[in-house]
Amino acid sequence: MTGVLARIPFFRTYRRFGWPKMLPINITLSPSPKCNSRCLTCNIWMKRENELTLGEWDKVLASLGTAPYWFTISGGEPLMFPGIVELAKLAYKHCQPGIINIPTNGILQSGPERVRAILESCPESQLIINLSLDGVGEKHDFIRGVAGNFAKFEERLEQYLELRREFPNFIVGIHSVISVFSVGHLDELIAYADQSGADQFITEIAEPRVELDTVGLPITPDKDEYAAAIDHLITYVNSKRYKGMARITEAFRVEYYDLVKRILEEQDQVIGCYAGWASAQIYADGTVWPCCVRADDLGNLREHDYDFKAIWFGEKIKDVRRSIAAKECHCPLANASYTNMLMDAPTVTRVGLKVIQPDVMTVTKS
Repeated sequence: MTGVLARIPFFRTYRRFGWPKMLPINITLSPSPKCNSRCLTCNIWMKRENELTLGEWDKVLASLGTAPYWFTISGGEPLMFPGIVELAKLAYKHCQPGIINIPTNGILQSGPERVRAILESCPESQLIINLSLDGVGEKHDFIRGVAGNFAKFEERLEQYLELRREFPNFIVGIHSVISVFSVGHLDELIAYADQSGADQFITEIAEPRVELDTVGLPITPDKDEYAAAIDHLITYVNSKRYKGMARITEAFRVEYYDLVKRILEEQDQVIGCYAGWASAQIYADGTVWPCCVRADDLGNLREHDYDFKAIWFGEKIKDVRRSIAAKECHCPLANASYTNMLMDAPTVTRVGLKVIQPDVMTVTKS
């Protein structure tokens, strides 16, 4: 993490002046859009792509070297991807990431054994599994579009919590998408997560994304309704006593929730976006995006000899960067937002003050 912090001034300079050239520290890999959920907030399961092979991923990841610190392996349902273990191994081999994050819907019975294989193969990386939960009981099944999903969620949660006892580098989280369908029962989700035994409870607001084929769908909650609900979550987080890295993480989480409220209210970036500089996404067919919301086609790795740098330092990306820097877009995408907050001096200052204040987060974590 120290190496990431040391690079922050260079990313700021890169965004402003175009130098020094920097590879992203936060990369999302989307090896396949295939999914066994039928969520009301996502249509990615309908997509089929000419997916990169593991041999192609090997070349791509080798071209990145050790620049990325944080990998998210996304989907679809990432644990459905037949080569998920091998893909994680390749990222670990070439990039030596500090964090590998994998969201999952918890449906796949073989998920825990695949996660175990990743843990055994990537001992120096922190592996985070975030189980999706959009409601308690039948509410979850309704939003996710799969009968019995909640029961499978609880079964997987217990399996992952058991696995956590064996691997000190393993974090088990619960992740909720706050949409028009779930904003009214966020308190219920908070209460469930609090007694679940999971290491963390995180939320992300539902939003139209090119990747999910949801542009134009009314899935984002009303800004006032969202603000009222998320204030309860902020109160919950601030009521806890976190230690070490968790204290820093939760302080950033509160900043993110406040940031989302401001973005919805002001319809503006609020803080500078570093998608296209410090964060990126590689889609299943090899197309490089600055983020999954805009999904600008920066180039396909198959057409650039699988060399990420050829796209990242090429000509096509320049116009997209100009557009992002000019605030021609604004979104509350969590993955990019956490990187953006790390690059924003006022945000980092507020986080630092929260971390050192003894009266913040004052109740023992359950």
